[in-house]
Amino acid sequence: MKKILGLLAILISCNTAQVIAEYSDEDDLTSLYGDETFVSIATGISQPISKAPSVASVITAEDIKMIGATDIDDVLETIPGLHIGRSSVGQNPIYTFRGIYSDFNPQVMMLINGIPITNLFHGNRHQVWGGMPTESISRIEVIRGPGSAIYGADAFAGVINIITNSPEEIGGVSVGTRHGTSNTNSIWMKAGGANGEFSYMAILEGMSTDGYNEKIKSDSQSFLDAISGTAASLSPGDSNLEVKSVDARVELSYQKFTLHAATQIREGGVGAGIAQALDPNGQAASKRHNVDFIFEERAFTKNTSIKVNLSYLHTSQEVDEDFILFPPGSKGPFFDQLGNAISPPFPNGVIGNPEVYERHYRANFTSTFRGIEQHELMSGVGYYFGEIYKVEEEKNYGIDPSTGLPIPPGSPLIDVSDTPYAFLNENERENSHIFIQDVWHLAGDWELTTGIRYDHYSDFGDTTNPRVALVWSARHNLTVKALYGEAFRAPSFAETGGQANPVALGNSNLKPETLKSYELAFNYKPTYNLTLDLNLFKYYWKDIIQFVPDASGTRTAQNAGEQYGHGIELEASWKVNNYLSILSNYSWQKSEDELNNADAANAPEQQFYIRANTALSNGLNITLQANRVTDRKRSFDDLRKEIDDYTTVDFTLRKSFLTEQLELSLIGKNIFNDDAREPSPNGQPVPPITNDFPLSRRRIFAEIRYSL
Repeated sequence: MKKILGLLAILISCNTAQVIAEYSDEDDLTSLYGDETFVSIATGISQPISKAPSVASVITAEDIKMIGATDIDDVLETIPGLHIGRSSVGQNPIYTFRGIYSDFNPQVMMLINGIPITNLFHGNRHQVWGGMPTESISRIEVIRGPGSAIYGADAFAGVINIITNSPEEIGGVSVGTRHGTSNTNSIWMKAGGANGEFSYMAILEGMSTDGYNEKIKSDSQSFLDAISGTAASLSPGDSNLEVKSVDARVELSYQKFTLHAATQIREGGVGAGIAQALDPNGQAASKRHNVDFIFEERAFTKNTSIKVNLSYLHTSQEVDEDFILFPPGSKGPFFDQLGNAISPPFPNGVIGNPEVYERHYRANFTSTFRGIEQHELMSGVGYYFGEIYKVEEEKNYGIDPSTGLPIPPGSPLIDVSDTPYAFLNENERENSHIFIQDVWHLAGDWELTTGIRYDHYSDFGDTTNPRVALVWSARHNLTVKALYGEAFRAPSFAETGGQANPVALGNSNLKPETLKSYELAFNYKPTYNLTLDLNLFKYYWKDIIQFVPDASGTRTAQNAGEQYGHGIELEASWKVNNYLSILSNYSWQKSEDELNNADAANAPEQQFYIRANTALSNGLNITLQANRVTDRKRSFDDLRKEIDDYTTVDFTLRKSFLTEQLELSLIGKNIFNDDAREPSPNGQPVPPITNDFPLSRRRIFAEIRYSL
């Protein structure tokens, strides 16, 4: 911490003279009515973030470039109350809001330009996620807390809306490239412009990396070796974190019509292994294609605006190279009732290649009416149809559907698609919804937002979710918010329909998870350049879907858990002068696992973040940031020592030339090389990966940007 404070002191001292020279009595109260960040994610209506009826954050493209973010996870980790954990499969991000943590992370909704990208299989963004680059992003809006009254299912612990660049923002042609540690290479090209009422934007981004090579000391095969007398484990060894990605985006606009289209292609390794046994060669792939059509008429009548949105999303989870669940020489996880291995070794390893293909269709209509004095009414209806239309699986274990007998070790891969021995059946889900929201301007300094949404699902029935938010402008520089909201999370198809799995089975009778949340928020601006935020929250998370052991020795999905949480978030943003700005936040949360009468596991109880940026008149921009993560608890039955705290420190140096057409940058991540780790899941009788998931150590990148 002394190193961090010392570096911050250098940045501040470099600007002290300029601070004294520029700060004067002219910073009076009238300056408090200047520009303010606007947000639309809270209600669907653009409004100042201090007045929005939710606890929201906005990160702009300038912020993203300032901190040297190469992926959205770099950005989201800067938000108070939000921490990025890591899953065992592909090191996928686990976006943990206010202590709400789960392995597949379906409790968080991610939107791109307001359209959900939720998959049906596990209810998350995707199992073959592969990250998301930042060059196409205009801004990211984040709600901490429930959003189901507007967005429906899965807008549960938080909502993340990624808004891509508009043609006006690009306004020409620009290119860039980035190269760095672990053979990481990125390149991007942007073009945008307008011709009369027609405008266009196109962005192409490509990235490849070898990942990082921090060692996994032991894995699930290590335990199997110990009890079955084999020596098959590949640990200690590296996680398989190689990634290749291509992102292409297009926007076309004409008058009131807008078309977004995108393709995201991913190829990458399987992290610490599909079954938490190291697999250095397994390669997953994904193709994600979406088309969104928007018609918006802001003056449909004198007091009414309307918006129509039609969207299509196709996603796939594919296997490029066989998934080796357990390595050659393993006897697999197949045991008799006494725990003895009952099969000879698998000479080629235990192989399972699951593939899933999904299609999603959405149609939404919303209308805003301002014809009633002091009221702003929004209503909407929508329809969703999603289907897992193809499930394919090849494997060399389990039951051969052609004979009904066990597949002998050493057999070639057998196609079990469209049989009861596949891991999942093809399935579909329909949802229709209706919502209404009223923003009532009670008086000049009071605003009441109420809303309710009703959803009907074809597979589990109905759910209704209300929200209430009272916003009081107590003074010209102080806003107080009292918020209440409810949310639900629809069961994923893996939870309702998982089958032919010796470890976990689905349950078609699951109910949605539910959340009730209470918040009290304060926004205070003692001066024009200083903003202070304080948020208090409490929530009740019920009907948590967990895989519970049953008499047969497997685990079946049940609505079994409850979690209560409360906490506090503090944030300060200070623009010291035209050259120096400082942003810092601190969050504390305490969550209880009511089922086991223990602290909730894996999420940090405390986080601290600070960033200082200095922009000098010669075109040099310096940013230094530090992130401190502490007090993560193990699950109640996990006997490992406590998870180590960590602090990462990053810097970015940028220098512009040729009237800002050319920009050179040097980016450093985790520059003090801290051994940062995210918790690995517990297991019975032991955790498969005992020493947690290592994060990347020190990384250095060089970057060039050029605008024509």
